[in-house]
Amino acid sequence: MTDQDMKIVVVGAGGRMGRMLVAEIAATEGCTLSGATDAPGSPLLGQDPGLLAGSGATGVQITDDPAPPIATADAVIDFTAPKATVDHARLCAQAGAALIVGTTGLDHGQEEALYLAARHVPVIYAANYSVGITLLTNLVEKAAATLRDDYDIEVLEMHHRHKVDAPSGTALALGKAAARGRQVNHDAVKQAVRDGHPGVRPRGEIGYATLRGGDVVGEHEVIFAAEGERLILGHKASARRVFAAGAIRATLWTHGKHPAVYDMNDVLGLKSDEAETIQDAERHG
Repeated sequence: MTDQDMKIVVVGAGGRMGRMLVAEIAATEGCTLSGATDAPGSPLLGQDPGLLAGSGATGVQITDDPAPPIATADAVIDFTAPKATVDHARLCAQAGAALIVGTTGLDHGQEEALYLAARHVPVIYAANYSVGITLLTNLVEKAAATLRDDYDIEVLEMHHRHKVDAPSGTALALGKAAARGRQVNHDAVKQAVRDGHPGVRPRGEIGYATLRGGDVVGEHEVIFAAEGERLILGHKASARRVFAAGAIRATLWTHGKHPAVYDMNDVLGLKSDEAETIQDAERHG
């Protein structure tokens, strides 16, 4: 560790993603793990997160109180649960620590807590921190803008059996990208459930299919289906390291950035002014 290293706190450090983040911090120059938390009552409290992650001792102990480590952090990475993320956003705003959020399943009120924190600190909010998924999202938006609505859009995703929300945050991000491309309101055309006799598929609908099973890290396809052809854009993740690497890249990117809500398009320099305006309107619409 040097005086110039970014001090990062990983909340939920005992989980699968938390351990991967801890290991990625250890392998990345310019940052150091300064704190780690897990849920109250966790059997991992008091343990060294680096040893749990297999990346070597850090001298940090896992605690169930996020306030003290966040108070001295430069940035906090949060892949936990919506209610906890709201609490962490408040603490980051008070401490002046950047917040990198990978939590999915936030409702509009919980998302608003991120925007309140972003009045004081940079907040990166992304459903998926994979560089490949970020590029896929842009390709989906472009394809949807090019193809007419006689191309039906279906978003197919599969994750491991332990995932608790559906459709996945990434699937929804892809569907919203398609809606932006078509310049339609996503919620008005979204169809996540088909059962029984739903009838003929409405023109312009964006459908979702959710698969769960085994240890699948994450697979997503966006299918544009028309009479005579199908265009399939997809991404398969075989290791969580791609998400951790993207999250650390995003964390380092926040250094010196002014308070605002950003996403991986900002981190990768892919966002246009028009796209930023549309996405902001979606958040507050």
